[in-house]
Amino acid sequence: MRVVIVTESFPPDVNGVAHCALQTARHLVDRGHAPLVVAPATAAGHGPDALAPCPVVRVPSLPLPGYPQVRVALPSRRVAAAITEHRADIVHLASPFILGVRGMAAAARLGVPAVAVYQTDLAGYARTYVGAGEATAWRRIRSVHAAADRTLAPSSAALHDLEAHGVPRVRLWPRGVDTVRFRPEHRDEALRRELAPNGELIVGYVGRLAPEKQVELLAGACGLDGVRVVIVGDGPSETSLREALPGAVFLGRRTGDELARIFASLDVFAHTGPFETFCQTVQEAMASGVPVVAPAAGGPLDLVAHGRTGLLVPPRDEAAVRDAVGALAADPALRAAYGAAGRATVEGRTWAAVGDQLIDHYADVLTARTVVAA
Repeated sequence: MRVVIVTESFPPDVNGVAHCALQTARHLVDRGHAPLVVAPATAAGHGPDALAPCPVVRVPSLPLPGYPQVRVALPSRRVAAAITEHRADIVHLASPFILGVRGMAAAARLGVPAVAVYQTDLAGYARTYVGAGEATAWRRIRSVHAAADRTLAPSSAALHDLEAHGVPRVRLWPRGVDTVRFRPEHRDEALRRELAPNGELIVGYVGRLAPEKQVELLAGACGLDGVRVVIVGDGPSETSLREALPGAVFLGRRTGDELARIFASLDVFAHTGPFETFCQTVQEAMASGVPVVAPAAGGPLDLVAHGRTGLLVPPRDEAAVRDAVGALAADPALRAAYGAAGRATVEGRTWAAVGDQLIDHYADVLTARTVVAA
């Protein structure tokens, strides 16, 4: 198959959309297909996409005001031209909102079937950043996804949200995890001594430092005796979080094998954001053999088996996060049991396995188009 992946973000960006788009492209190449990526241009000075597994077409973009790590694509004819020149059999829209809308319009105009992958809780972000606009966000989501031949939701909660808001033809497609890179054997005692020189229990958060992630909910955990909170990531909330989380260690953005070493060296992984459609970092923590504390909302509901691989807590509840961390801190045997169960749970969720599921979705869509055309 010849596939054009139109994505709102792509490496060197570090986020769930970019990572999933990259893994999708890699898997398609591995299976003998021919992908092409269309993505917003990166900041000035970034070199060619040398690490990409396939050609990448960059569309002019601007940084999002107040959040320069996010870039927004400008109007461009390159999307339609890329689909045409690649002779696409199918268009894959990764978290379509701005560039993806143009990709959907181009695919429809050219008669190319499209699969839209829902990844970002835009309605939740609207509530967080502007205190309104949730209904408007859902209207835009519905209009884009209703035009696609199939929408793929990453979790049961996301699937139910989409269907409740009138999005048709929704199927479940989860995310994979690199179980070779993320594994318990990468635990590093030297790193642990560096992060917690007095032998403290290490509680880690990995992700963007932005209002919707509500990382400030770890303040209670920072106050626990014998606990050291470690924050990995960057974003517009970093300055305020340094004030809100006294004693926490901020490591900035980390990737690759270095990130895997940090994950495996944690004692507890704590995620705080209530708007996750999936939550890849929870899977990476589980693959690393680390017990998880996460909100009982969105993607974590599918990932964390409460009382077996971790603890689910009420969203936006700082005391509940603190108490869950405290319970795990007090019980090394429980932490070990949860960590081992988490690793066992995700061992079959490789990117190859979920990538093959995606190819099956493509095939279903192409078959349906053929039947209709006949």
